[in-house]
Amino acid sequence: MLIARNPDPDSKLPYLLWLPVGGGLVFRTKDTWPRTAALYCHPVPASDWPVVPELVERVPLRACNRRGAAIDVVAERSRENRSQIVFTRARGREMVFWQSPRTRKQARPDVRMPTARAAGIDELEIVVDAHERYPYRFADQRVRTVRRGLACGDYAVSLDGRLVAAVERKSLPDLVSSLTSGRLRFALGELAALPRAAVVVEDRFSQVFALTWVRPAQVADGLAELQVRWPTIAIVFCETRKLAEEWTYRYLAAAHAWASDEGPALARIGGGLLDTESGPLQPAPSTAELRAWAVAQGLDVSDRGRLRPEIHQAWLDAHGS
Repeated sequence: MLIARNPDPDSKLPYLLWLPVGGGLVFRTKDTWPRTAALYCHPVPASDWPVVPELVERVPLRACNRRGAAIDVVAERSRENRSQIVFTRARGREMVFWQSPRTRKQARPDVRMPTARAAGIDELEIVVDAHERYPYRFADQRVRTVRRGLACGDYAVSLDGRLVAAVERKSLPDLVSSLTSGRLRFALGELAALPRAAVVVEDRFSQVFALTWVRPAQVADGLAELQVRWPTIAIVFCETRKLAEEWTYRYLAAAHAWASDEGPALARIGGGLLDTESGPLQPAPSTAELRAWAVAQGLDVSDRGRLRPEIHQAWLDAHGS
């Protein structure tokens, strides 16, 4: 298998991939190996392979066999040795992808993500914990995110100045680590103080029983115990990060709609207070948010550094807090 630089300066795919199948198959692609994501490959005629290619990599192959609509490629090396060229259809046209077992596991299942607004909300404001690394961006949803410190959870929504719901995000290794160390027990105890809360796991439940560094039964028993102890906090397994992001968006939107509708309904039927009315206060705005608000109000603020106490007091007065 040969990988060379694409001599076409206008192409967005900087590499050429040559496979010894038939008389030789040539593709334009984005990288030299599908390490973190499946790579789109654009098939080109064999004549597009340069006469004197600028080779980046020459990979000896143990096998390169066509199997149906895919080509199995096995490299002669110990790591990153298995991959597959897949011929498929997407967006109404034929496409080719280069994937490895890792990227295949992380790939989105054969589902089309919905684009309809969750709970009919035009734009949902989601508070993202300031300490969350690589947070969800909700780029495909009608969401506005703000970064603030959350006492519990990684993503939350608020109503009338109080937190309504929060979602704690976990990868499977993080879930197992926090479960065995006891940190997850304390995290669920904090989430239980909210009117609604959930934990979303970016993997399949079946992967719990494929663990090798810890006994699977220990993890399964621990999850069952936590679910019984805190039955109001759902622990949901989603197959991929993308599906977990979509579930988080739908859950928080439903919680926001619930809090908006339940209050007036209780008032009409003479019920007691909604539990959101005694829930925890939403986190204070960040310095960047306060500065942007002050500028919009025409207040004199510095471009950097701490804000004067008068600015904080002006914000409190304007928001009735």
